[in-house]
Amino acid sequence: MNNSQEEITLLRDVSATLIPHGEEFVLTKGDKVTITHLLGGNYTVMTLNGMYRIAAKDADALGKEKNTLSTNKPDDKAQPASEEEILKNLKTVFDPEIPVNVVDLGLIYKVLIEETEDRGRVAFVDLTLTAPGCGMGPVIAEDVKNKVLELSGINDAEVEIVWDPPWTQDMMSEEGKMELGLI
Repeated sequence: MNNSQEEITLLRDVSATLIPHGEEFVLTKGDKVTITHLLGGNYTVMTLNGMYRIAAKDADALGKEKNTLSTNKPDDKAQPASEEEILKNLKTVFDPEIPVNVVDLGLIYKVLIEETEDRGRVAFVDLTLTAPGCGMGPVIAEDVKNKVLELSGINDAEVEIVWDPPWTQDMMSEEGKMELGLI
C-alpha cells in the first residue's frame, strides 16, 4: 500500500468510479488529481469534485506503469487453486476508502470451490460490505471475481454480496485492526 499524496495532471481521458456512490465518470485529460492511495493496483484520487477510483489498467492516464501485484496466471500444469490460495489472492483487493484488504477487513464470509459438470471448477464467494449503502459494492465484487479467476484451475467464479450477519469491526483480523490503529 502506498499512502503518499502526489498531484498528477491526467495524460488522457480516463474512466473513474465515484467513491462511495459507485457511479462511473470520465476525468478529462489535463485535469489535476491527487493520488491518495494505491491499493491493490488501483488508485484512489481526489479532485475538486470528489474522490474517485482509477483502475490499475488505466494507470497510464496517471503517468504510471500498470501495477500487477499478483503474479498468479492460469497454468494448465499447475495444481488447481485451493480455498486458502483464493483467500491469499483476495488480500490484494481493497475497499478504496479503507487501506485494509477485504480479507483482513472481515468482508469475505465464505469461499467454496465446487466441481460442476457444465462449468468446471467454480469458486463461490460471499462478500459483505462495511455499510449497506456503499455504492462501491459491485466494483469490489468485480475485483474479487477477477482475482479469483486469475488462479489456476478456477474456471468460473460467483461473488454474492450478503448482509447476514451484519459486518462489525469485530470481524476484522488482528492485522486489519493494527493497520487502522484500533489495537
